[in-house]
Amino acid sequence: MNTTPTQLADPRLVVTGHTSDGTSIFTFDDIRKPFMPFGPQGQSVTSFHTSPTVPASNTAPYPELGAVLPRCPPEGVIFCITDIQAGGSGASMHRTQSIDYAVVISGEIVLALDNGEEKTVKAGEFIVQRGTNHTWHNRSEAPCRIAVVMVGAEKIVLEDGKVLEKTVFGKTPE
Repeated sequence: MNTTPTQLADPRLVVTGHTSDGTSIFTFDDIRKPFMPFGPQGQSVTSFHTSPTVPASNTAPYPELGAVLPRCPPEGVIFCITDIQAGGSGASMHRTQSIDYAVVISGEIVLALDNGEEKTVKAGEFIVQRGTNHTWHNRSEAPCRIAVVMVGAEKIVLEDGKVLEKTVFGKTPE
């Protein structure tokens, strides 16, 4: 495992399953390599599991998770972590079509919204992200790790009928 004062250890994933007679077994136990789309000093993500639907299947083959940014299936769920290095930021302002349950595992992070408001969330504190435009900033001197479960959600429809679409890097996808 790589671990330095400026980088968190690569996460270990343990997965369980069943034999054909229903006995519980371990099906996977290994270190997951983070995906670093923004370079080694930027935000990294490690996806652990996804399901295209909820309720999820406990008997479907375990999904292969490639090196991609986690995007929640519209009627599904994804479980991942994101690491943001000291002094770094996450993806630019964006909105997902999901409700995201997050816990800061280590360090601290500034959650910034498109209205200019910001809140610092520290290790052991929780976030329920409800489809808002947001970004992350690590203004501390230590890396931050956030565990996230994203659940597909209905699109937000404002009182005037306007639908808030997901955004990627501040733009609505074509």
